Amino acid sequence: MLELAILGLLDERPMHGYELRKRLSEMLGTVRTVSFGSLYPTLRRLQQQGDIVEDASAATVTRPPATARRGRKTYRITTRGKSSLAALLDEPGTASFTDDGFGVHLAFFDRTPGPARVRLLEGRRRVLEERREGQRDAAARTGPTELRYARQLTLLGLETSERELRWINELIQTENPSQGEPQ
Repeated sequence: MLELAILGLLDERPMHGYELRKRLSEMLGTVRTVSFGSLYPTLRRLQQQGDIVEDASAATVTRPPATARRGRKTYRITTRGKSSLAALLDEPGTASFTDDGFGVHLAFFDRTPGPARVRLLEGRRRVLEERREGQRDAAARTGPTELRYARQLTLLGLETSERELRWINELIQTENPSQGEPQ
């Protein structure tokens, strides 16, 4: 998912590592932060694959302060990287249906082909339906007075899952008006 996010952001414009990390944090929210320890190895791997290159001529290159040893490396996506991005957007895997994976894909939905968007939405719906059933079972196992706050947390999760399912179903309906809602 990190490769998809990096390629998607670099497809917008060249960026340096610090800027990428900031944008990734904005995109993924406060729930998940990207460490430099995972960002830079991924950047190196994408560079070795030929998906991105350092761009010394980019407008985002910053001059190093007098105390710094070197300037920031600015990266840009290559033609191969654009093809890799298109393939990642067009062929979502099962990790794309998880909370983190779906969020990354959703950030690039405007660049995702329609059939892939529907596959992503349907996969996410299956994950949410399974989660909802588990939450229903957990809520049924605890009585109203037993573990009162744990039960409330379970009910909140159930309500959140049901709301996201309604939203997903609305999106599927928008993508494919001929498809009816599931039971």
